[in-house]
Formats: sequence, structure tokens, C-alpha cells
Amino acid sequence: MSAPRTPRKVFGRLSLPERTFVTDALRAETVGGVLLLVAAVAALLWANIPALRDSYDSVSHFHIGPAALGLDLSIEHWAADGLLAIFFFVAGIELKRELVAGELRDPKAAVLPVVAALCGMAAPALVYTLTAVAGGGSLSGWAVPTATDIAFALAVLAVIGTSLPSALRAFLLTLAVVDDLFAILIIAVFFTDQLDFAALGGAVLGLVVFWLLLRKGVRGWYVYLPLAFVIWALMYNSGVHATIAGVAMGLMLRCTRREGEKHSPGEHIEHLVRPLSAGLAVPLFALFSAGVTLSGGALGEVFTQPETLGVVLGLVVGKAVGIFGGTWLTARFTKASLSDDLAWADVFAVASLAGIGFTVSLLIGELAFEGDTALTDEVKAAVLLGSLIAATLASVLLKMRNRRYRQLTEAEERDEDLSGIPDIYEEDDPAYHLRMAAIHDAKAAEHRRLAEVKAAEQARLAEVTGGAGEEDDRRA
Repeated sequence: MSAPRTPRKVFGRLSLPERTFVTDALRAETVGGVLLLVAAVAALLWANIPALRDSYDSVSHFHIGPAALGLDLSIEHWAADGLLAIFFFVAGIELKRELVAGELRDPKAAVLPVVAALCGMAAPALVYTLTAVAGGGSLSGWAVPTATDIAFALAVLAVIGTSLPSALRAFLLTLAVVDDLFAILIIAVFFTDQLDFAALGGAVLGLVVFWLLLRKGVRGWYVYLPLAFVIWALMYNSGVHATIAGVAMGLMLRCTRREGEKHSPGEHIEHLVRPLSAGLAVPLFALFSAGVTLSGGALGEVFTQPETLGVVLGLVVGKAVGIFGGTWLTARFTKASLSDDLAWADVFAVASLAGIGFTVSLLIGELAFEGDTALTDEVKAAVLLGSLIAATLASVLLKMRNRRYRQLTEAEERDEDLSGIPDIYEEDDPAYHLRMAAIHDAKAAEHRRLAEVKAAEQARLAEVTGGAGEEDDRRA
């Protein structure tokens, strides 16, 4: 007879290498998310303080770059098309790693984040479409609420101090990677109007050269950096959004380790470029994209216009319902069960957190309503407001379970034998139990010694106290 199959656990414990990678990646994303929050607040202040408002517009629309190469762009444009290419380059590396060494390498394990991400994009698009149709608004912004901003979401986690278990953090990270992939496809397919096939052919040729150099093991930033800029410039002039060049180059990097390698080339380059992306590129994009004029009346109008209301409802309702529903359906029809340490309320809280759509949502908003400056700014305000509502809702839900999360995190990190590896990962290692036995024997011996010392002290005290009483009786 074959042994009965063990039901697969949804959000079960990660392997130690995967947990280490997730911890390192999320630490960098969290720092970048805090900088993103600071940049967004700075943009709003800069654009809404009367004395500074004109300077914000002047700087944002200041043009720089070689016109002969078709790159005479505004600062705002450079931030959206240029700096975000770095962000998507890192996203490409993350996706490649997930496909070859992470959660997405196993089709059975990949089903959950892929289905959750697809439902988490389809539901907001549906909510927006229904809202726009009911209100007689434009359908052009259906893709705006479909993206999740992982850095912003993790910054919220850092601010509220929630000790989210590593399995849920890994799910959020993998979900965001898949989300980014589909957002890239949306940008490439739906926001490419006219193609310059000569420039596109040049970009493809540049990517082939990039791939061949990687295959040959050629090293040196002075080779790849100029080539990457040429590929990006050709992609921009082709009519395809220039950030696609960043994704394509990221996907070409090898993310598997060979014998003798401590890190794969992809991991090494991601480690070098991620601080540039999270600490400079994305915050600068936020600084020149989030600066919309806000007022009580303008914020009120967000809930009266079908386009802006659709964005808010898509982020707050569509994301939460889509991701939670996709996760529940996947668990239901694959006969998987939720980890014993978690409840479905935890999944809903993370799904609500995924409603924070900032970087890519702002970018898609600019592309969807290009040429309509007033509506673009209103949609940006809707993205900010929807993200704020989603962050607040998720914070309340996560805070309600924070005590439980803290207990789980402490159990994951406990290292009583001081081996450098959490005890929970050594439970099947006989050497671990021998080390723990030696530690407990030493503690027991110390307690026996202390017991003997205390007993001796009490005996001496009783003897002294008894002797004093007899002397007093004789005097009496």
C-alpha cells in the first residue's frame, strides 16, 4: 500500500534558504518603501504649498536630453520612463529568480500566487469597469487599480510594527512579483499605440548582444551600462514603453548558482542595483508623479466621478476580494489546507494590504489618460486616496492579530543552542538535540548547586536564630 498523502499546507513554513532570501529582500524593500513614503509626502507638500507650487511645475516640466536622439524629455518623463526602467530591471531579476529557484519553480506551489495575483488584477479591473459604466465614465483607466506596490506595502508594515510571519511575507513578495509581470504585459500590450519597427529591431538586436555577452561570461559595468542605455533609448523610440527594456535585461541574467559560486550573477547584480532602485529611482519617480493639487473639494470629487471612484473601489474592494477569493478557491480546489498557525482573517489582511497601488498605478494612470492633464491628476489623487484607505484598513486588521504574529515570529527566530540556525529548522537533527541536552544538563547542574547553597544558608540562619532564642530564655 502506498503511504497516504500529506495535505499541502497553504502558507506553511519556508525552507531556511528561502526564508533567508525573503528576509534580506524585504529588508531592502522596506527601507525603499519608507523613502517612497517620504518622497510622496514631499511631493504633495511641494505641489500644494502656494509659494512652492509654481516651482514644482517648472522643475517637473523642465526638458533635458539630446533632441537628435528623440530624448529631449521633461524631468517627470525621465523619472517615469528612465528611472522606472531600473525598478523594472530589478523586478525582472526577481521574476527570473522566482521562476528558477523560488516559489514559482514548482508548478504546484506556483498555482497559489499566480491565481491570487490574476484574481487580484481581474477583480479591480472589473470593479472599475462596472463603476465607470454605471456612471458613464471612461473605460480607459481599467488597469490603474490592478497593480500592487510592494515597497509601499512593506513600508506600512514597518511603520505599524507588525511581525508578519515569513510565510505571509513571502506570499506578499511573490504575489507582487507576479503582479509586476502582468502589469508589464498590460503596459506592453494595451499602451503601445504606434511602433517604429526600425527602433524596435535595434532594441531586439541590442538585447541579443546583451544575452550573448552574458553567455560568454563577459564582465565589466563599462560594457553593459552603455549597451543597456542604447537598448533603453531604442525601446523608448520604438513606441513600446521603455521600462520593458529593463524587464527584458533582468530576465536574461542567470539566477542559479554554479559550483564554487556563493551568489549567482543575477543575485549579485540585484544586490548592487536594488539600493539604487529602492533608494533613488522609485522615490524620485514618486517625487515627480505624486505631486497633485489636493483640497477638500478635490478629494470629495474623487467619490463623485466614475473614473476616480472606480480606482478607489478597485484598490480597496477589488484587490482584497480578488486576492482573498483567488487564494481561498485555490486552497479549496487543490485540497490544500491553511497552516495551523494562521487564520483566513490573516489572508484577508494581507489581501487588503495589496490594495496599496502606488508606483505602477501612477504610471498606468499617466498612460491611460495621456493628454488629459486634469483627469490624470484626479486619477493620481484617487490612487493616493485608495492606497491610504487600503493601508489603514490593513493596518487595523493586522494590528488585531499582532500578538499572534509576534509569537510566531519569536518561534521562527528562537536559537537556544546558539548555532546560528533557528531551532525550528533543526528539530530533525540529532546533533541539535544533543546540544540542547548538554545545555539543559548544565542548567540543571547550576540549579542543583544553587539549591545546595540556598539550603546551607537557610540552615545557618535557623541555627543562629535558634541559639539566640535559648540565650534570651535563660536570662528571663
